[in-house]
Amino acid sequence: MNLNELTILQAHRGLKKKEFSSQELTKACLREIKKKNREINAFINVLEKESLAQAKEADKKIKIQGVNSLLTGIPLAVKDNILIKDAFCTAGSKILENYRAGYDATVVKKLKKSGAVFLGKTNLDEFAMGSSTESSAFGPTRNPYDLEYVPGGSSGGSAAALAANMCLGALGSDTGGSIRQPAAFCGVVGLKPTYGRVSRYGLIAMASSLDQIGPLVRSVEDAEILLKAIEGRDENDATSYDFSLQEKKSVSKMRIGLPREYFGHGLDPRIKKAILELEEKLRKQGVEFMEVSLPHTSVALACYYILMPAEVSSNLARYDGIRYGFSAGGKSGNLLDFYLESRTRCFGDEAKRRIMLGAYVLSAGYYQKYYLQAQKVRNLVRNDFAEVFKRKGVDCLLTPTSPVLPWKLGEKIDDPLSMYLADVYTVSVNLAGLPAVSLPLGRIQGLPFAGQLIGDYFQEERILRIGKIIETILKE
Repeated sequence: MNLNELTILQAHRGLKKKEFSSQELTKACLREIKKKNREINAFINVLEKESLAQAKEADKKIKIQGVNSLLTGIPLAVKDNILIKDAFCTAGSKILENYRAGYDATVVKKLKKSGAVFLGKTNLDEFAMGSSTESSAFGPTRNPYDLEYVPGGSSGGSAAALAANMCLGALGSDTGGSIRQPAAFCGVVGLKPTYGRVSRYGLIAMASSLDQIGPLVRSVEDAEILLKAIEGRDENDATSYDFSLQEKKSVSKMRIGLPREYFGHGLDPRIKKAILELEEKLRKQGVEFMEVSLPHTSVALACYYILMPAEVSSNLARYDGIRYGFSAGGKSGNLLDFYLESRTRCFGDEAKRRIMLGAYVLSAGYYQKYYLQAQKVRNLVRNDFAEVFKRKGVDCLLTPTSPVLPWKLGEKIDDPLSMYLADVYTVSVNLAGLPAVSLPLGRIQGLPFAGQLIGDYFQEERILRIGKIIETILKE
């Protein structure tokens, strides 16, 4: 196996045994980036000089102190809406094309402390708005399994970089499935943590009550390693929690729920068949299953596409062409014209669409009709999950990650509603703030597909434990 194909844990063990250096690991990844990135377009900005310096520093520390952290000297990629001090951070938008971050995101600060190496910033749908990584102002990312297909979105650059062996792990952000769906399309593991378990400080906001940073990796164990490195309370993020105070539940026998609403119309029958076959294999391992209902699943997507644009319109109001980013120049001297020209020229179609939708649902006369109603529906979605986890005694839920396989580049770009429907199995998790992990289950006609495990609040350890069982079963 080549160095750039190792898992984080395998690389850690190799560094510990001095079988290779961090510089060798990093150079192996950089070679793969140079070889493949032109056609895949996973990276917007490659930090070659910086990453080699970080790897050299990691090797010095390893020589003196040994390997102090599981992430010491490990080369990682970072989605380009997460700030790394002094590096460009575009959020996939022309309006931030020349913006350099003035500080490190909390997750980056923690990873730096762990001794991780940052290879570069990965491509994404503009401001993380999309399910295909086609709306990036810097061109679409392609699926490494078939370059004619999308890698999913919005963290498609991170997922594709990992699948193409350009890095050993990556960070993404998940607002309605943006870690899990590209993980599914690229055949890697993607974890969306409980809302608040990981600080959002230094993440360019899309929808603040939904956004969450999480890992994309090659194994469930690697997901655990990255989560432990970035989690925890942060005084810079009022929504972050001290999760160590949360109750940890021991489980002697696993009980998994199958939500009937996730296995009906719209699901590719081949994906359904594979998940039901997995159910049978898990039953043989002593796992109990029961059918459950999440009755408000049918309205969750509509609810999400009201609340999310409302928050988008608020968060993106700051990009006015004055404080940072692109400036149109304001030829007329009129301040409003200055704002309009900067935003019109630099926001892409999807960003404009969501800004307008959000402004509409928050406007006078429509706030109560749409936004307030959607907040009420959000509570009903939360209650559905509470019913299943608290009263039915289910430890986690097993569902498809996406109802469909990856689609061809350009196939849905002019049909936004069709693309939004690809998020039907992921958005409810964000509305409720729950943790979920996408696990690769195999390939259909050469394209990856995945299953999703959804857990109760702060029960990441539980879904990752079941994920390890599934990984073992699939290797047999």
